[in-house]
Amino acid sequence: MRRFWTNAARWGFWQEDGGQDLVEYALLAGFVAVAGAAAFPPAAQSISSIFSRVQSVLSQAGA
Repeated sequence: MRRFWTNAARWGFWQEDGGQDLVEYALLAGFVAVAGAAAFPPAAQSISSIFSRVQSVLSQAGA
């Protein structure tokens, strides 16, 4: 087990932040969608249905 921790420290395993960009882009897309729905109310129903579909796909993937 000590060998694992030594190798992980040497390779910089804990310093990887590659997935961080994806989370930031997803948050930005969510903020843009909410702002678009607030600025253009007829689009609110369409945006709501998109988020509902995404939520159902994510819940099926987690099951």
